[in-house]
Amino acid sequence: MKHPSNQQFFAYWNNKRGEARAPDRSDIDPDAVRQLLGDIFVLACDEPGRYPFRVAGTRLCALAGRDLKDRSFSELFAIEARREIEDIVAAVTEDMVPAIVGITAASAKGAAPLELLLLPFNYHAHAPLSLTGLLAPFDSGHSALRDFKLTSWRYLHPPAERLVPRALRKLKLARGLMVYEGLR
Repeated sequence: MKHPSNQQFFAYWNNKRGEARAPDRSDIDPDAVRQLLGDIFVLACDEPGRYPFRVAGTRLCALAGRDLKDRSFSELFAIEARREIEDIVAAVTEDMVPAIVGITAASAKGAAPLELLLLPFNYHAHAPLSLTGLLAPFDSGHSALRDFKLTSWRYLHPPAERLVPRALRKLKLARGLMVYEGLR
């Protein structure tokens, strides 16, 4: 993790989780990370492959050149990078492991380097899945960024063994009937 904003947000998130795998969404106090709010976002993870923004900071919206609320996170990325970022978001949400992603994006001034931090929230039955993150540019002056591409990524503190997905996946078998896949 290279960007100071990501280091600060990760330290806050890590402190809030304590001994748990991740903190609850309600544990995050916006006032405590006030100077970072412009770069912070929250994604809904109940629509795989889309991951709409539920909250998007003002600096993040300025970088994208538009309001991101309810827009797809995946659509920020170039078509060839979407599957990979969707897999990373799914792993962060289901396995509850943070991820750090190096990104380049196209702008009128040329390529813009960014660092993306993805942090899971603790899962609760019958509550929508979501995660938080921070997207921080290394250079200033870029706007209307597009065609994000992954340059590197890694999970932070990955577990020693593969985890069973933490999310209960809803499988719609018939109208009005829901089957929940659970932990064994």
